[in-house]
Amino acid sequence: MFIEDRPRNWKIRIQDILKCIARIQEYTSGLSLDDFQKDTLRIDAVIRNLEIIGEAASHIPIEIQQKYPDLAWFEMRGMRNIMAHEYFGVSISIIWQTIKRDLAPLAEGMNEILRQEK
Repeated sequence: MFIEDRPRNWKIRIQDILKCIARIQEYTSGLSLDDFQKDTLRIDAVIRNLEIIGEAASHIPIEIQQKYPDLAWFEMRGMRNIMAHEYFGVSISIIWQTIKRDLAPLAEGMNEILRQEK
C-alpha cells in the first residue's frame, strides 16, 4: 500500500478492506491449519492485514454501517483491537476460522456496498 497525503474517503477504505482480504487469501491459499500455525511469517502478514481491515472498518460512516447491518462491523474493529493491543492473546485457530469462514462473505458484502453506493 502507498501512503497518501490526501484524505481517504470511505469508499477507498472499502477498497483497502478488499485488498487486504485478497492478500490474506493469497497468503493462505493451499495451506492447512497446521501449515499456517508453523509459518510465523504468514501469520504476521495475515495479522497485519486483519488489523488494516479493522482500522478501515472504523472509518466507514455509521450511516453506511447501519444501511448494511449484516456485515460484521463491530467484530472487524474488535479483532483489530485485540491484535493491536492484546497481541499475546491472539488465537491462531480463531484467525484461521476467520480466514476460512468470514473473509469471502465479507468481500461479497463490501463489493455489494460499492455497487450500491455509486
